[in-house]
This record gives sequence, C-alpha cells and structure tokens, in this order.
Amino acid sequence: MSIGVGLWLWSDYQRFLHTPLAVPAGGVVYEIRPGTTLRALVRDLKRQGLLRQPLYFRLYARLSGQAARLRAGEYRIAPGVTPVGLMELFSSGRTLQARLTVPEGWTYRQMLQAVQSHPKIRVVIGQDQDVMALLGEPGMHPEGWFFPDTYYFPKGTTDLEFLRRAHREMKRRLEEAWRSRQPGLPLKSAYEALILASILEKETSRRAEYPLIAAVFVRRLQRDMKLQTDPTVIYGLGERFDGNLRRRDLREDTPYNTYVRSGLPPTPICLPGADALRAATRPADVPYLYFVSKGDGTHHFSKSYSEHVKAVRKYQLKR
Repeated sequence: MSIGVGLWLWSDYQRFLHTPLAVPAGGVVYEIRPGTTLRALVRDLKRQGLLRQPLYFRLYARLSGQAARLRAGEYRIAPGVTPVGLMELFSSGRTLQARLTVPEGWTYRQMLQAVQSHPKIRVVIGQDQDVMALLGEPGMHPEGWFFPDTYYFPKGTTDLEFLRRAHREMKRRLEEAWRSRQPGLPLKSAYEALILASILEKETSRRAEYPLIAAVFVRRLQRDMKLQTDPTVIYGLGERFDGNLRRRDLREDTPYNTYVRSGLPPTPICLPGADALRAATRPADVPYLYFVSKGDGTHHFSKSYSEHVKAVRKYQLKR
C-alpha cells in the first residue's frame, strides 16, 4: 500500500468517526440483547440503515477497547450522534429506564402481580416457588418485607432482581428506624415494628395521624388491651372479604383478628412506607387509648372509653 493510499484511508476513517450517523429526526430506540457480539451488532446497525461503514466501526470499537464493554439494554440514539458517540453510549450502560411505582399499603401479592405483569420485567419466579428462600431468608413470610417506592430499571430486569432490590431497601429502612426507636416500646424486635407500621399504613391515609394512632396501639400493648383494628381482620379474611366487614367477621377467631386475640398479628398486613416505620418506632407522646373515624378521612382520638363512646355516637351512629 502506498503512503498516499494509506493517508487517504486514515483520513477517510477519521472522517467517518466524526460524521453524524443517519439517525432519523425523532431519534431511535435500539436494544442490545444479552450476549450480542460486536460483529452481530454492526451487522444489525447496517441492516437498519444506521451504519454505512461497518468495517470502520468494528475497527474503532476494537482499537478503543470498547468492543469488550458492550452493555445490554435499550438505548436512545439521538440525531447527530457520531460513531464515536454511539460506541461510547453502548459501552456506558446509560440504558433507558423503565419505571414501576409500588404504593404504600399494597400487599405483597399486589406488588408481585404488578411486577410480573410489567412489560419490561422478565419473569423467572414460578408460582410455587418460595420467594423468601430465593432471597436467602427461607421460612420468612413475604408480607411487609418490600419497600414501597418508585423503582427505575432497565428492560430485561428479572422479577427476582426487582424483589431483591425492594427487599434490601426495606431491610435498610427498618434497621434505620429500629436503631432510632424510642426507649420503652412494647416491641420485642424490629419485625414487630414492621408489623405495627403495616397496621398504621392501613388505618389512615393521613400521614400526620400515623404517630397518634401508633401511640394508641403502643399504649394498648403496654396495658395488654386488644388492638381491635379492622384492617388486620380484613387481612385475615383474605379473598373472603367482599368489602363489607360484618359482626360475625369480628368474632371469627383467626390469627389476624385483633378483636379476639391480644397483641400484634403474626405478620405484617401490607407494605408500610417510611412514615409508618418512623411512627411505629417513634409514636407521639399523647394519652389516647381510642380513636374513631370522623368520616372525612380523619379520626377523633379519646383518652377514656366514655369519651370514645360519645365520639362513636357523634361520628358513626348519627352518620
């Protein structure tokens, strides 16, 4: 090869590297599947009309050392990108992120259904598999052990990876709340705090009331009074609950019926958020033992049973 030809090829190569690719005005979403080789990537880019000099692109990928750093996932290729920018994008891991919001108060089953039906999540957990065993905690009931939040993740994330992340976050949040707990709480472990937090999450939608309701339940536990909270009864009924809680339901002896059994139920009843965890471990310093719904989303709190009866007549019976 003459020096002149070599210089021309080098010049043509450099011009290719810094010339924008033929990307449509609206950009392109491009997916690199796991296990894709550089050769297969270049071939597909050419097939889609994005790359006109596949040999130059392969050469640059290998010379720059980025060929071995291809990251699977979905990428948005913007108009004006050059081959250099494209290779940097594919090796950076800056993939498009899908999103899933797990609201506070969802049950584990609601969360799992949402995760496994998400179009960007790959399902690997079978119906009969013990999820907590897969997470390294066999024998643990899954309810309550996943932190409700908005999660971002790349396409192809597995349901197990999603659950592992949410579980790890709940453990971190619970440990943090338990370390800063008030002294003298009638709770034997962080797990009991998790159970209490889940009840708070279901008792009210007003976060400002969490510490007040927590105080009521803490004082009841200290006095060995039954918690008498409807959400635990409803959870114990499971699929039998039709939206109407009846007197016979309050009398049915289940592990979750806090009208019949003293103390906390055996497991959480939903996925509690940060505010509920904080309130369960740091309840308000108030003398209340009772509360009743006022019908507007808030509650009336009472110190004595006689005061509570009056509140029930005012807010429940007349209504």
